Amino acid sequence: GVARGADMLSIMMAAGVVSRLASGFLADRIGGVKTLLIGSVLQALSLLFYIPFDGLASLYVVSLVFGLSQGGIVPCYAIIVREYMPAKEAGQRVGIVIMATIFGMAIGGWMSGWIYDLTGSYAAAFLNGIAWNLLNIAAMVLLLWKARRSAAAMA
Repeated sequence: GVARGADMLSIMMAAGVVSRLASGFLADRIGGVKTLLIGSVLQALSLLFYIPFDGLASLYVVSLVFGLSQGGIVPCYAIIVREYMPAKEAGQRVGIVIMATIFGMAIGGWMSGWIYDLTGSYAAAFLNGIAWNLLNIAAMVLLLWKARRSAAAMA
């Protein structure tokens, strides 16, 4: 019921706090793009696992994994801007990226509700979230590929 949903949301949010701290630590070691890539892959997988599982214990675990993956994604955007853009442009660019992120999250929540209303299924709404994560993963892989190609050309 509602109490179990609130429990899952609490687990997700608490894990998100841990994720924000851990992803910063990880980004300092492997970079923002790789850290974001890990978070996006884990988030897509956790969204996928919401579809087949309906047992309480499994949904708690999936909520934990989702929280651990989603919490560090947004902070990585600021790190990536700083890694790939000139320092003097960081403030403006971070503002634009965070604005786009918030807009995307607002539209995403509405869109998933609309998809549920159309289909009567949460599975389709979760697949929508997975698709957006796949787009993010593709963008990060492209960014890594271009950076490696550029570094190889300079060597």
